[in-house]
Amino acid sequence: MPSVSSERRRTGRLSDRVREQHAAVHALMDDGFGLRAIGRRPGLARDTVRRPVGTQDPDELLVGRWTGRTSILDPYKPYIHQRFAEGHTIARRLFEEIRQRGFPGREQIVAVYVRRLRETFPRQDPPRRKPSVRDVTSWITRHSDRLRDEDARQLKEVLARVPVLATAAEHLRTFAEPMNDRRGRELKDWITRVQQDQVPALRSFATGLLQDLDAVVAGLTLSYSSGAVEGHNNKIKMIKRQMFGRAGFDLLRKRVLLAA
Repeated sequence: MPSVSSERRRTGRLSDRVREQHAAVHALMDDGFGLRAIGRRPGLARDTVRRPVGTQDPDELLVGRWTGRTSILDPYKPYIHQRFAEGHTIARRLFEEIRQRGFPGREQIVAVYVRRLRETFPRQDPPRRKPSVRDVTSWITRHSDRLRDEDARQLKEVLARVPVLATAAEHLRTFAEPMNDRRGRELKDWITRVQQDQVPALRSFATGLLQDLDAVVAGLTLSYSSGAVEGHNNKIKMIKRQMFGRAGFDLLRKRVLLAA
């Protein structure tokens, strides 16, 4: 009796994956691996391994074991395989597509077949999104204790690939510590280290701090500042803009006193 492959040779990306998995499973079996050991291999789930183990011909996975008989869906299976391999796994959508191509059957037939496809080819996790500039900036400027394990791991990988960025991240960390602990006297030493390492992203920032170093050190050291005065100044400007020249100083004075 001729084999399935000689009667109905399937082609396409999905069929190629079936044959690759079948060959990989049987190669491991020939090497003496059991079903449980094979199922622990990357990309080969235990449920996925069971079907290739029980078949000698990989095309039986595409025809005999799934259909058992000729089906009105057979002419449309290559199209379904192609769409499934491209990530389109919703049965209703596939049914609508093949119905436009002349499929005369019901949606239930397509749903059963797609469910079997999902059982045999469980979807792998989508590829991990590459971190954006915003992500990396957020990780660097955040305290390490507040990072998720996955974010910390990705940040470590990024810094390992970009030494200049790793140096900048270290300087940012050492800048945050005296800023949070009010150790402003250490700022000048920090500026010196940044200038020695010649980190372009921080060198201009450090130079700007030197232009008004005493004020910056006082802001990072003393427990009081001119923040309250600046807040009231901004409030007065906001009230003045709301009036937009429609009244004089007397009304402005009243509004400022009432808002205080």
